[in-house]
Amino acid sequence: MTDTEGRATAGSVAVTTDLLVGGMTCAACVGRVEKKLGRVEGVTASVNLATGRARVSHPQSVSPEQLVSVVESAGYTAELPLAEPENEGAEDSGSKSSESLGERERLLITAALSLPVLALSMVPALQFTYWQWVCFNLAAPVVGWSAWPFHQRAAKGLRHATATMDTLVSLGVLASFAWSTYALYFGGAGRPGMRMPFSLLPGTDTGSAHLYLEATVSVPLFVLAGRYLEDRAKRGTGSALRALAELGAKEVELKGSDDGRRIPLAELRVGDEFMVRPGEKVATDGVVTEGNSALDLSLVTGESAPVEVGPGSAVVGAAVNAGGLLVVRATAIGADTQLARITRLVTDAQAGKARMQRLADTVAGVFVPVIVTVACTVLGFWLGAGADGGAAVTATVAVLVVACPCALGLATPTAFMAATGRGAQLGVLIRGPESLERLQGIDTIVFDKTGTLTTGRMTLAETTVDEGASADEVLRLAGAVEYGSEHPIGRAVVTAARQAASEGKLPSVTGFRAVPGTGVSGVVDDRQVFVGRPRPGTKLPDTLQQALDRAETAARTGVTVEIDGRPVAVLAVGDTLRPDGYAAVRQLRKLGIEPILVTGDGPVAARAVAEQVGIEEVHAAVTPEGKADIVTGLRADGCRVAVIGDGVNDAAALASADLGIAMGGGTDAAIGAADITLVREDMQAVVAAVRLTRRTLTTIRANLAWAFGYNVVTVPLAATGWLNPMFAAVAMSASSVLVVANSLRLRGFSLPASGSGRARRSSAAPALEAVR
Repeated sequence: MTDTEGRATAGSVAVTTDLLVGGMTCAACVGRVEKKLGRVEGVTASVNLATGRARVSHPQSVSPEQLVSVVESAGYTAELPLAEPENEGAEDSGSKSSESLGERERLLITAALSLPVLALSMVPALQFTYWQWVCFNLAAPVVGWSAWPFHQRAAKGLRHATATMDTLVSLGVLASFAWSTYALYFGGAGRPGMRMPFSLLPGTDTGSAHLYLEATVSVPLFVLAGRYLEDRAKRGTGSALRALAELGAKEVELKGSDDGRRIPLAELRVGDEFMVRPGEKVATDGVVTEGNSALDLSLVTGESAPVEVGPGSAVVGAAVNAGGLLVVRATAIGADTQLARITRLVTDAQAGKARMQRLADTVAGVFVPVIVTVACTVLGFWLGAGADGGAAVTATVAVLVVACPCALGLATPTAFMAATGRGAQLGVLIRGPESLERLQGIDTIVFDKTGTLTTGRMTLAETTVDEGASADEVLRLAGAVEYGSEHPIGRAVVTAARQAASEGKLPSVTGFRAVPGTGVSGVVDDRQVFVGRPRPGTKLPDTLQQALDRAETAARTGVTVEIDGRPVAVLAVGDTLRPDGYAAVRQLRKLGIEPILVTGDGPVAARAVAEQVGIEEVHAAVTPEGKADIVTGLRADGCRVAVIGDGVNDAAALASADLGIAMGGGTDAAIGAADITLVREDMQAVVAAVRLTRRTLTTIRANLAWAFGYNVVTVPLAATGWLNPMFAAVAMSASSVLVVANSLRLRGFSLPASGSGRARRSSAAPALEAVR
């Protein structure tokens, strides 16, 4: 797959190509591939060890095939991904599973050959006559076949004048086997009845008769075991992405198919209508044309509560139909669906590198040559100090084997893979590692109002009826008249009336008439009904006048309902707060983040919403340019600012902030300018993003501390002869597995149970009430 992102670079257009790179085993390999690609004029590359992907920015004059050749010339394999973004995860999973099967077979055979050698070498009581020759014959295939991939990659590195983790493993195995061979044939270790004691610490006075066959077989055995476990764990860090890729339905039943015949999803076209039966997944993004039901979006957006849908409701692919039969008209297919965009965003995010990862890769790039130098120095020192050759070889092998730049290369990308995957499950899409790092330092968050703190959709918030009138009956009549209106207020009244009516049906209306700026009227059940602004000269009862005043104070629109010329009710219609808004603001404060409301709405509406969610600082009637100026001013005062919005008018502020957060249901301009997108449109997703970010960076720091600290402690121990090569192999393999396992803990991240998410009541802004 080649991504053509047009970017101006020195007068030419650059494109971005993804490559699948094989054969990388440590961060030194990452540095080598990046350096090789970077030598091509105009080419920059970012390679991820955990995903095995290289994201390359290059001029159009450099073809993807040339990039593949460059990587291959460095001694690695490379290919262009063939799958579409939404299917990449599944395809990669299959190929990695076959690779893993081959590694498992190699590991099992190596174990069968190595375990007898380890037992005989470590337990003197088991050492029979000529036991050493049995061990030698079992160790030879381990050196020649089991460790062959290490030798092969080390030789490739040597041809290219570079060294990797495989170089260290290969040298350690060959050195210990070579010394054991010498001892058997020329040092007296091959004599009948020879016994060899075992010690946790390497000996210094054993002479040439001492064998190191246990180190010869244990190094390949434990390294292969470690890499097998590491590979399984790394696949676990990307499991969320593969789960996203596999969420969608594979087949769909078109409307009008009398025999219930289903067709492959690839044959579906925009505009086709398809059936979604109870328990089935919605095949693709679309609009409901028939039926009412509840959709479970938990797999797509992380929302736990089912969402009610009916004719005209937009639905997303992979949502599960939890209720009745639906007919849906497809509006997007393939790579244009929301699920495909989410998968693509997560994949793109995992291609980036954080500053900490670049530092670790830089260190790992020079680490292996330094360790080889240290090993040669240790060998020379021990021999020069008069120690026998066996002790010198032991210390040298231990230094070669124990050093582990693998953990350095995996510390950051595995944690970020797990975090981005878990974030996607929680409805939080993080654009890249840089966004994650910036979010961690945010201390101020600027909220837009409409579409962010509120849903941006008009709903009926309060119904007040005069004495003697029935609220349900008034709403039924008002909904019938408003059915012919396209005004947002009318749509809100109709929706509420349908929800209150039996079976969602409304009576028919005759003589419908709409007066712009005033209201609508018609005859329903032989009664003249008017819904709209109070008409001049109409005197309202005190209860209805108070309801109108209350609606104005709460920044809602109050409309009166007249039946046969008599005012009987006031309907208060307004924007609805998102669930958990107040709880989210409170939790953000506990996290040390101060919320600010900046909106283009008037002061009354802004203050009403701010009171309900608990925001103290409010800027109302602000232009899009003014929003950006406020953000710039906050940053000038030393604040680290995040902006969350959903509209075109928020794009400038999003781009000018330290971090931009867009609501997933917002405009493309807002999403394009943002660093983080909230697919699940509730405020708890903001809290989830902050907490997940902090947990991820804590995990990365712990991984790096372990990766650096491990080498700081173990290399000196090995150099001074205090570490047996066999245990060095165990420690080296365990270090990488522990780093990946620590990253996997992020897959279980969840938000702590919060208190009530209901809006706070106040005299200035009463809580939103259900229709009664």
